[in-house]
Amino acid sequence: MAPKLQIQYPAPVYHVMNRGDRREPIFGNDTDRQSFLETLEQACGKTDWQVHAFCLMSNHFHLVVATPQANLSAAMKCFLRAYTGRFNRRHKLFGQLFRGRYRSSELVPKITVGSERERPKPSVSRLLSRSWSD
Repeated sequence: MAPKLQIQYPAPVYHVMNRGDRREPIFGNDTDRQSFLETLEQACGKTDWQVHAFCLMSNHFHLVVATPQANLSAAMKCFLRAYTGRFNRRHKLFGQLFRGRYRSSELVPKITVGSERERPKPSVSRLLSRSWSD
C-alpha cells in the first residue's frame, strides 16, 4: 500500500519524527549526534527551515520545524539521505538507517496577543556546543 499523501503548503510548523530501521540505534555516540545536528543545520541553510526544538533519542528523533516554503518532503528526503551516508561511512556500514518515510503532523499555533511581532529566527548552530548526556 502506498504511503498517505502529505499535502504541503508554505509557512506551517511541523512535528517530524523518524525511527531507526528495526528500532536499531541511529546514534552510536556523541559524534553521531553532532553530525546529525550539523547535517540538520546544512539542510536548514538550503531550505530556509527554522528549527524550534529537537529531541535526539538513541533510536529515533523528533524535530519541530517551520517550513517557509512548501518543501518538507523533498528536504527531509535529502536530509535523511545525507545523514545516513555520513553514519554509514563513519561506522563502515551500508544500507538504510531509518525505517522508511518520516512521520509528520502539523502543529496548529495558538493565537496570542503580540503573536504578530517579529520573533528571532531559531538557529541550530547555537545548540551545537551543548554537551550530551545519555
